[in-house]
Amino acid sequence: MTRNLWLGLGLALVLAIGGTADAATIYVSNEKDNTISVIDGETLEVVQTVQVGRRPRGILLSRDQSELYICASDDDTIQVLDLKSLKVVHDLPSGPDPELSALHPNGRILYTANEDDNLLTVIDVVERKVLGEIPVGVEPEGVAVSHDGKWLASTSETTNMAHIIDTETMEITDNVLVGGRPRFATFGPDDKFLWVSSEIGSIVNVIDMATRQIANKVEFAISGVTADNIQPVGIALTNDGKYGFVALGPANRVAVIDAKSYKVLKYLLVGRRVWQLAFNDDHSRLYTTNGASNDVSVIDVAKLKVLKSVAVGRFPWGIAVAR
Repeated sequence: MTRNLWLGLGLALVLAIGGTADAATIYVSNEKDNTISVIDGETLEVVQTVQVGRRPRGILLSRDQSELYICASDDDTIQVLDLKSLKVVHDLPSGPDPELSALHPNGRILYTANEDDNLLTVIDVVERKVLGEIPVGVEPEGVAVSHDGKWLASTSETTNMAHIIDTETMEITDNVLVGGRPRFATFGPDDKFLWVSSEIGSIVNVIDMATRQIANKVEFAISGVTADNIQPVGIALTNDGKYGFVALGPANRVAVIDAKSYKVLKYLLVGRRVWQLAFNDDHSRLYTTNGASNDVSVIDVAKLKVLKSVAVGRFPWGIAVAR
């Protein structure tokens, strides 16, 4: 058989199982195992498991994608994993119980939510020192930085607020009341809107950054699923402004939202207790962590179809995808 024929058969096989391979590497924090699973984007198999600190939750790539910042919540620190050696090379001073972090576009300033202290800790990742602390509402979790670096957003689960913070002054400029137990926040691709998920409120609020008012609300209803099991958490927005994806927790679905009309287009059945979401580099694939089924779902964004699930460690929580 000729080489070209072999190549053709290989391509046909890839297409038959659902789209082209992804050269990305996917990192997943396993909250109960204290590990990071490393998934090859082409084979969709775990190729390595790395032991890290206790109760790893939010994870985030450095700007040059050479390191992974890991919120080791029960160790009260952020560990820095070198992605070439897959060794923890040092810690960052995070404050107690770090849960989620966001990185400034300059790649140097890291903002981390400290749930127990009602603070955001501002960290210089180069100097490895705390630059300041920002008091916010009770039980902060979600953290997001605008693409232009001017604004920081934090969600407070018990206060039921999204806090808008000036990154220059490190002071809150606005508090926006949202639905019950806001868990996650992310800015749209043009920074005009801030999306905030409310787990108990079963809603996503879209905040107009010009007026600091709620401009739109996305509500969810799934046949055969009770309302109390529809718990929005992670959000991912495509760079082209076409889709928003929302993880719905114990509903075991990811909602697909038209990012212009804010209408739910579809619900994708994934693993149990879907938590966080992350795209690959070109946004052709979306990966989900499913905490109760101990796996990651792989979604074809163009086809809005779940391709596969990948078994990882116990209680996968955070996820990051490197090129």
